[in-house]
Amino acid sequence: MKIVGIDEAGRGPVIGPLVVGGVAVEEEKLEKLEKLQLKDSKRLTPGRRKVMARRINKIAECHTVHIQAHDIDNLRSKNINLNEIEKIAIKKVIGLCNPDVAYIDCIDVKPQRFRDEMENFRDGLKVIAEHKAEDKFPIVAAASIIAKVERDMEIEKLKKEYKDIGSGYPSDPKTIAFLKRFSYENLPDFVRRSWATVQKNRK
Repeated sequence: MKIVGIDEAGRGPVIGPLVVGGVAVEEEKLEKLEKLQLKDSKRLTPGRRKVMARRINKIAECHTVHIQAHDIDNLRSKNINLNEIEKIAIKKVIGLCNPDVAYIDCIDVKPQRFRDEMENFRDGLKVIAEHKAEDKFPIVAAASIIAKVERDMEIEKLKKEYKDIGSGYPSDPKTIAFLKRFSYENLPDFVRRSWATVQKNRK
C-alpha cells in the first residue's frame, strides 16, 4: 500500500510561488521515515531543513508542484480563491504519486468536506485530512519540509538577481521596501499583484 503526505509552503507571501509537496512511501518504509523524527518545517532552521530533505529523498518518492505568482493572480482574477488554487496543486501531487492513502494538511475549515472532495477526485483513495497535520503525521511533516526547501530555493534565486527582497511576507518591512521600488505596472512577475499589500501601495 502506497501512502502520501501532502503539505504546502508559501500560501501567505506576496513574493514567489505557492509550492505543494508530496512525499510518498510504501507502507513498510513508513517506519524509516518516522525514525527521522521529523518536525513541521517552520520549526527547523533552513540548514536543518536541507539536511532533512536529503534524508527524506533517500527514503521516499518526492514531488512538488509550483503555482507561480502570475498564475495565482490570473486564477484569483477569475474568482478562484486560494484554497481552490491550492487544491489544484494537491490534486496534481496525488496524480503524480498515485497513492492508496493520502494524509493532507487540511485547508478547509471543514475537514470532512475537504476529505470528501479529495476522495471523490480519485477512485479508491482514502484521505485523512486534519488541521496541523504536519504536527500529527511524520509523512506530512516530511512533505512540509520538501515544499519549504523547494520554495526557499526559488526565493534564493530571486535574491541573487534582485538582492534584498526580504522574506516575501507582507509583514516584512524589507519586502514592503522592495515592492515600493516599482510602480504597479512594472512589478516583477514573481510578485502577487492581487495581494492586498500590493493593492494598498498601488500607484
